[in-house]
Amino acid sequence: MKSSVPLIDIWRGEFLESRHFGHAVVMGPGGDILAAWGDPDAVILPRSSCKILQALPLVASGAANAAGLGSMHLALACASHQGAAIHTDPVLAWLKSIGKTNDDLRCGPQMPNDIPARDGLIKADATPCRYHNNCSGKHCGFLTLSDHLGAGPEYHHPDHPVQRAVLDAFEETTGETSPGFGIDGCSAPNFACTVTGLARSMAFAANATHGGTGLSGAAADLRDAMMAHPDLVAGETRACTELMRAAPGVALKTGAEAVYTAIIPSRGIGIAVKVEDGAFRASEAVITALLIRLGCLDANHPSARARLGPIKNWDGLVTGRCDVTAQFGTLGDKL
Repeated sequence: MKSSVPLIDIWRGEFLESRHFGHAVVMGPGGDILAAWGDPDAVILPRSSCKILQALPLVASGAANAAGLGSMHLALACASHQGAAIHTDPVLAWLKSIGKTNDDLRCGPQMPNDIPARDGLIKADATPCRYHNNCSGKHCGFLTLSDHLGAGPEYHHPDHPVQRAVLDAFEETTGETSPGFGIDGCSAPNFACTVTGLARSMAFAANATHGGTGLSGAAADLRDAMMAHPDLVAGETRACTELMRAAPGVALKTGAEAVYTAIIPSRGIGIAVKVEDGAFRASEAVITALLIRLGCLDANHPSARARLGPIKNWDGLVTGRCDVTAQFGTLGDKL
Protein backbone atom coordinates (compact mmCIF):
# COMPACT_ATOMS: atom_id res chain seq x y z
CA MET A 1 0.00 0.00 0.00
CA LYS A 2 1.33 3.42 -0.95
CA SER A 3 1.54 6.17 1.62
CA SER A 4 1.65 9.94 1.54
CA VAL A 5 4.86 11.68 0.56
CA PRO A 6 6.48 14.93 1.77
CA LEU A 7 5.27 17.78 -0.41
CA ILE A 8 5.97 21.09 1.35
CA ASP A 9 8.74 22.18 3.73
CA ILE A 10 8.62 25.17 6.05
CA TRP A 11 12.05 26.59 6.87
CA ARG A 12 13.05 29.07 9.58
CA GLY A 13 16.48 30.25 8.67
CA GLU A 14 18.32 27.07 7.75
CA PHE A 15 16.25 24.90 10.09
CA LEU A 16 13.51 22.66 8.74
CA GLU A 17 10.67 23.58 11.08
CA SER A 18 7.69 21.75 9.57
CA ARG A 19 6.99 19.24 6.82
CA HIS A 20 3.63 18.55 5.19
CA PHE A 21 2.80 15.16 3.66
CA GLY A 22 0.06 14.43 1.20
CA HIS A 23 -1.20 13.16 -2.13
CA ALA A 24 -1.63 14.82 -5.53
CA VAL A 25 -2.88 13.68 -8.94
CA VAL A 26 -2.70 15.48 -12.28
CA MET A 27 -5.18 13.97 -14.74
CA GLY A 28 -4.91 14.52 -18.49
CA PRO A 29 -7.63 14.92 -21.11
CA GLY A 30 -7.52 11.27 -22.15
CA GLY A 31 -8.13 10.00 -18.65
CA ASP A 32 -4.48 9.19 -18.08
CA ILE A 33 -2.65 10.17 -14.91
CA LEU A 34 0.07 12.57 -16.04
CA ALA A 35 1.70 12.72 -12.62
CA ALA A 36 0.97 11.52 -9.10
CA TRP A 37 2.53 11.77 -5.66
CA GLY A 38 1.66 9.74 -2.61
CA ASP A 39 -1.26 7.34 -2.97
CA PRO A 40 -3.58 8.10 -5.91
CA ASP A 41 -6.06 5.61 -4.49
CA ALA A 42 -6.28 7.25 -1.07
CA VAL A 43 -9.95 7.73 -0.16
CA ILE A 44 -10.74 11.28 0.92
CA LEU A 45 -13.64 13.61 1.59
CA PRO A 46 -13.29 16.38 -1.02
CA ARG A 47 -15.14 18.86 1.18
CA SER A 48 -15.77 22.18 -0.60
CA SER A 49 -13.25 21.46 -3.34
CA CYS A 50 -16.01 19.56 -5.18
CA LYS A 51 -18.73 22.22 -5.08
CA ILE A 52 -18.77 22.33 -8.87
CA LEU A 53 -19.87 18.68 -8.78
CA GLN A 54 -22.57 19.42 -6.21
CA ALA A 55 -23.91 22.17 -8.49
CA LEU A 56 -24.04 20.01 -11.64
CA PRO A 57 -27.67 18.87 -11.16
CA LEU A 58 -28.79 22.48 -10.69
CA VAL A 59 -27.73 23.22 -14.27
CA ALA A 60 -28.16 19.83 -15.94
CA SER A 61 -31.76 19.50 -14.70
CA GLY A 62 -32.80 22.79 -16.28
CA ALA A 63 -33.52 24.30 -12.86
CA ALA A 64 -30.97 27.10 -13.33
CA ASN A 65 -32.44 28.17 -16.66
CA ALA A 66 -36.00 27.92 -15.35
CA ALA A 67 -35.08 30.21 -12.43
CA GLY A 68 -33.29 32.69 -14.71
CA LEU A 69 -29.91 32.19 -13.05
CA GLY A 70 -26.84 33.82 -14.57
CA SER A 71 -23.11 33.20 -14.29
CA MET A 72 -22.98 35.15 -11.01
CA HIS A 73 -25.44 32.70 -9.42
CA LEU A 74 -23.52 29.72 -10.78
CA ALA A 75 -20.26 31.06 -9.34
CA LEU A 76 -21.94 31.49 -5.94
CA ALA A 77 -23.27 27.92 -6.17
CA CYS A 78 -19.62 26.80 -6.35
CA ALA A 79 -18.36 29.25 -3.73
CA SER A 80 -16.95 29.16 -0.23
CA HIS A 81 -17.37 32.88 0.21
CA GLN A 82 -16.24 35.36 2.84
CA GLY A 83 -19.67 36.64 3.79
CA ALA A 84 -18.88 40.08 2.38
CA ALA A 85 -21.67 42.25 1.00
CA ILE A 86 -20.59 41.27 -2.52
CA HIS A 87 -21.57 37.72 -1.55
CA THR A 88 -24.51 38.11 0.80
CA ASP A 89 -26.40 40.74 -1.22
CA PRO A 90 -26.78 38.48 -4.29
CA VAL A 91 -27.55 35.49 -2.06
CA LEU A 92 -30.43 37.42 -0.47
CA ALA A 93 -31.62 38.54 -3.90
CA TRP A 94 -31.48 34.94 -5.12
CA LEU A 95 -33.52 33.76 -2.15
CA LYS A 96 -36.12 36.45 -2.79
CA SER A 97 -36.33 35.57 -6.49
CA ILE A 98 -37.32 31.98 -5.67
CA GLY A 99 -39.69 32.96 -2.88
CA LYS A 100 -37.41 31.85 -0.04
CA THR A 101 -35.89 33.47 3.03
CA ASN A 102 -32.94 32.99 5.33
CA ASP A 103 -34.99 30.47 7.33
CA ASP A 104 -35.25 28.15 4.33
CA LEU A 105 -31.49 27.64 4.24
CA ARG A 106 -30.26 24.55 6.03
CA CYS A 107 -26.67 25.72 6.47
CA GLY A 108 -26.00 27.10 9.94
CA PRO A 109 -25.34 30.74 10.83
CA GLN A 110 -21.69 31.69 10.45
CA MET A 111 -19.79 34.82 11.40
CA PRO A 112 -18.42 36.37 8.17
CA ASN A 113 -14.72 36.01 7.50
CA ASP A 114 -14.85 39.34 5.70
CA ILE A 115 -13.56 41.88 8.21
CA PRO A 116 -15.88 44.82 7.36
CA ALA A 117 -18.92 42.51 7.40
CA ARG A 118 -17.82 40.93 10.66
CA ASP A 119 -17.09 44.27 12.30
CA GLY A 120 -20.45 45.62 11.10
CA LEU A 121 -22.28 42.81 12.88
CA ILE A 122 -20.26 43.31 16.06
CA LYS A 123 -20.81 47.07 16.11
CA ALA A 124 -24.55 46.58 15.58
CA ASP A 125 -24.62 43.90 18.28
CA ALA A 126 -26.18 41.64 15.64
CA THR A 127 -25.86 37.91 15.20
CA PRO A 128 -24.80 36.24 11.95
CA CYS A 129 -27.45 34.67 9.75
CA ARG A 130 -27.54 31.56 7.60
CA TYR A 131 -26.97 33.64 4.46
CA HIS A 132 -23.60 34.67 5.93
CA ASN A 133 -22.53 31.01 5.82
CA ASN A 134 -19.73 30.45 3.32
CA CYS A 135 -21.88 27.75 1.66
CA SER A 136 -25.06 29.82 1.33
CA GLY A 137 -24.68 30.07 -2.46
CA LYS A 138 -24.47 26.29 -2.76
CA HIS A 139 -27.57 25.99 -0.57
CA CYS A 140 -29.46 28.49 -2.73
CA GLY A 141 -28.68 26.15 -5.61
CA PHE A 142 -29.99 23.19 -3.62
CA LEU A 143 -33.21 25.10 -2.82
CA THR A 144 -33.67 26.05 -6.48
CA LEU A 145 -33.18 22.45 -7.58
CA SER A 146 -35.49 21.13 -4.85
CA ASP A 147 -38.32 23.39 -6.00
CA HIS A 148 -37.70 22.41 -9.62
CA LEU A 149 -37.97 18.74 -8.67
CA GLY A 150 -41.05 19.34 -6.56
CA ALA A 151 -39.24 17.91 -3.55
CA GLY A 152 -39.46 18.81 0.14
CA PRO A 153 -37.64 21.48 2.14
CA GLU A 154 -35.09 19.21 3.85
CA TYR A 155 -32.84 19.22 0.79
CA HIS A 156 -29.75 18.51 2.88
CA HIS A 157 -30.80 15.02 3.91
CA PRO A 158 -28.77 12.29 2.18
CA ASP A 159 -31.90 10.52 0.89
CA HIS A 160 -33.49 13.71 -0.50
CA PRO A 161 -33.88 13.86 -4.31
CA VAL A 162 -31.40 16.78 -4.43
CA GLN A 163 -28.65 14.82 -2.72
CA ARG A 164 -29.42 11.68 -4.72
CA ALA A 165 -28.96 13.77 -7.87
CA VAL A 166 -25.68 15.13 -6.48
CA LEU A 167 -24.47 11.60 -5.76
CA ASP A 168 -25.34 10.45 -9.29
CA ALA A 169 -23.39 13.36 -10.80
CA PHE A 170 -20.52 12.81 -8.37
CA GLU A 171 -20.17 9.14 -9.23
CA GLU A 172 -20.52 9.72 -12.97
CA THR A 173 -17.78 12.34 -13.10
CA THR A 174 -15.37 10.70 -10.64
CA GLY A 175 -15.88 7.36 -12.36
CA GLU A 176 -16.25 5.68 -8.97
CA THR A 177 -18.91 4.32 -6.67
CA SER A 178 -18.64 6.45 -3.56
CA PRO A 179 -17.93 4.35 -0.45
CA GLY A 180 -19.95 6.71 1.74
CA PHE A 181 -20.20 10.25 2.99
CA GLY A 182 -19.55 12.56 5.91
CA ILE A 183 -21.74 15.48 6.95
CA ASP A 184 -20.05 18.72 6.00
CA GLY A 185 -19.85 21.91 8.03
CA CYS A 186 -22.91 23.21 6.15
CA SER A 187 -24.94 20.08 7.07
CA ALA A 188 -25.00 18.63 3.53
CA PRO A 189 -23.51 15.21 2.81
CA ASN A 190 -20.01 15.20 1.37
CA PHE A 191 -19.37 12.08 -0.68
CA ALA A 192 -16.03 10.29 -0.54
CA CYS A 193 -13.84 9.30 -3.48
CA THR A 194 -10.19 8.67 -4.25
CA VAL A 195 -7.75 11.43 -5.05
CA THR A 196 -7.68 10.03 -8.59
CA GLY A 197 -11.46 10.13 -8.81
CA LEU A 198 -11.51 13.76 -7.75
CA ALA A 199 -8.83 14.64 -10.32
CA ARG A 200 -10.82 12.73 -12.96
CA SER A 201 -13.92 14.79 -12.21
CA MET A 202 -11.93 18.00 -12.56
CA ALA A 203 -10.53 16.79 -15.89
CA PHE A 204 -14.14 16.11 -16.92
CA ALA A 205 -14.94 19.75 -16.16
CA ALA A 206 -11.81 20.92 -17.97
CA ASN A 207 -12.86 19.08 -21.14
CA ALA A 208 -16.58 19.88 -20.89
CA THR A 209 -18.10 21.77 -23.80
CA HIS A 210 -20.93 24.26 -24.00
CA GLY A 211 -24.02 22.81 -25.56
CA GLY A 212 -22.92 19.35 -24.59
CA THR A 213 -25.56 16.97 -23.36
CA GLY A 214 -26.17 16.16 -19.71
CA LEU A 215 -23.43 16.95 -17.26
CA SER A 216 -20.90 18.18 -19.83
CA GLY A 217 -22.72 21.38 -20.69
CA ALA A 218 -23.47 21.98 -17.02
CA ALA A 219 -19.81 21.55 -16.08
CA ALA A 220 -18.74 23.99 -18.80
CA ASP A 221 -21.20 26.63 -17.59
CA LEU A 222 -20.14 26.26 -13.95
CA ARG A 223 -16.43 26.18 -14.73
CA ASP A 224 -16.64 29.33 -16.82
CA ALA A 225 -18.73 31.08 -14.16
CA MET A 226 -16.03 30.38 -11.58
CA MET A 227 -13.36 31.84 -13.86
CA ALA A 228 -15.52 34.87 -14.68
CA HIS A 229 -16.21 35.66 -11.00
CA PRO A 230 -13.16 34.77 -8.90
CA ASP A 231 -14.24 37.37 -6.34
CA LEU A 232 -17.47 35.46 -5.71
CA VAL A 233 -15.86 32.02 -5.45
CA ALA A 234 -13.90 33.05 -2.33
CA GLY A 235 -13.11 36.72 -1.64
CA GLU A 236 -10.37 39.26 -1.12
CA THR A 237 -7.10 37.88 0.32
CA ARG A 238 -8.24 34.29 -0.34
CA ALA A 239 -6.04 31.96 -2.38
CA CYS A 240 -8.79 30.84 -4.79
CA THR A 241 -9.60 34.41 -5.76
CA GLU A 242 -6.03 35.71 -5.89
CA LEU A 243 -4.61 32.74 -7.81
CA MET A 244 -7.46 32.74 -10.35
CA ARG A 245 -6.79 36.40 -10.99
CA ALA A 246 -3.09 35.65 -11.38
CA ALA A 247 -3.73 32.63 -13.61
CA PRO A 248 -6.57 33.58 -15.97
CA GLY A 249 -8.28 30.62 -17.57
CA VAL A 250 -7.94 28.37 -14.53
CA ALA A 251 -10.72 27.48 -12.08
CA LEU A 252 -9.60 26.74 -8.51
CA LYS A 253 -11.40 25.56 -5.41
CA THR A 254 -10.18 24.87 -1.93
CA GLY A 255 -11.80 22.53 0.56
CA ALA A 256 -11.60 22.12 4.31
CA GLU A 257 -8.82 19.93 5.70
CA ALA A 258 -6.43 21.00 2.93
CA VAL A 259 -8.04 19.64 -0.21
CA TYR A 260 -7.52 21.63 -3.41
CA THR A 261 -8.72 21.19 -6.97
CA ALA A 262 -7.85 22.86 -10.25
CA ILE A 263 -9.52 22.86 -13.66
CA ILE A 264 -7.35 23.89 -16.62
CA PRO A 265 -9.51 23.94 -19.78
CA SER A 266 -6.70 25.02 -22.14
CA ARG A 267 -4.82 21.84 -21.31
CA GLY A 268 -7.78 19.57 -20.55
CA ILE A 269 -6.21 18.93 -17.15
CA GLY A 270 -7.76 18.31 -13.74
CA ILE A 271 -5.83 18.36 -10.45
CA ALA A 272 -6.64 17.09 -6.98
CA VAL A 273 -4.50 17.66 -3.88
CA LYS A 274 -4.93 16.42 -0.32
CA VAL A 275 -2.52 17.37 2.47
CA GLU A 276 -2.81 14.89 5.32
CA ASP A 277 -2.48 17.25 8.27
CA GLY A 278 -5.19 19.59 6.99
CA ALA A 279 -2.92 22.65 6.69
CA PHE A 280 -4.22 25.19 4.19
CA ARG A 281 -0.80 26.78 3.80
CA ALA A 282 0.48 23.48 2.41
CA SER A 283 -2.39 22.77 0.00
CA GLU A 284 -2.17 26.34 -1.31
CA ALA A 285 1.59 25.93 -1.81
CA VAL A 286 1.13 22.61 -3.65
CA ILE A 287 -1.50 23.96 -6.05
CA THR A 288 0.66 27.05 -6.62
CA ALA A 289 3.68 24.88 -7.47
CA LEU A 290 1.65 22.78 -9.90
CA LEU A 291 0.22 25.83 -11.66
CA ILE A 292 3.72 27.24 -12.05
CA ARG A 293 5.07 23.97 -13.44
CA LEU A 294 2.18 23.70 -15.92
CA GLY A 295 2.88 27.20 -17.21
CA CYS A 296 -0.35 28.70 -15.91
CA LEU A 297 1.17 30.97 -13.26
CA ASP A 298 4.22 33.22 -13.12
CA ALA A 299 6.40 32.10 -10.23
CA ASN A 300 7.23 35.74 -9.47
CA HIS A 301 3.64 36.93 -9.32
CA PRO A 302 2.89 38.34 -5.84
CA SER A 303 0.02 35.86 -5.39
CA ALA A 304 2.39 32.98 -6.10
CA ARG A 305 5.16 34.36 -3.89
CA ALA A 306 2.69 34.83 -1.04
CA ARG A 307 2.09 31.08 -0.97
CA LEU A 308 5.38 29.62 -2.12
CA GLY A 309 8.45 31.62 -1.19
CA PRO A 310 9.80 33.86 1.57
CA ILE A 311 8.14 33.96 4.98
CA LYS A 312 8.19 37.33 6.73
CA ASN A 313 7.55 38.27 10.33
CA TRP A 314 5.41 41.13 11.58
CA ASP A 315 8.28 43.58 11.07
CA GLY A 316 8.75 42.56 7.45
CA LEU A 317 11.94 40.60 8.07
CA VAL A 318 12.44 37.43 6.02
CA THR A 319 12.62 34.64 8.59
CA GLY A 320 12.35 31.60 6.37
CA ARG A 321 10.60 30.14 3.36
CA CYS A 322 7.84 27.83 2.21
CA ASP A 323 9.25 25.49 -0.42
CA VAL A 324 8.51 22.26 -2.25
CA THR A 325 10.32 19.18 -0.98
CA ALA A 326 12.99 17.50 -3.03
CA GLN A 327 10.58 14.66 -3.81
CA PHE A 328 7.77 16.95 -4.94
CA GLY A 329 10.25 19.28 -6.59
CA THR A 330 11.00 16.75 -9.32
CA LEU A 331 7.94 18.07 -11.17
CA GLY A 332 9.93 18.35 -14.36
CA ASP A 333 10.33 14.59 -14.45
CA LYS A 334 6.59 14.04 -14.47
CA LEU A 335 4.93 16.94 -16.29
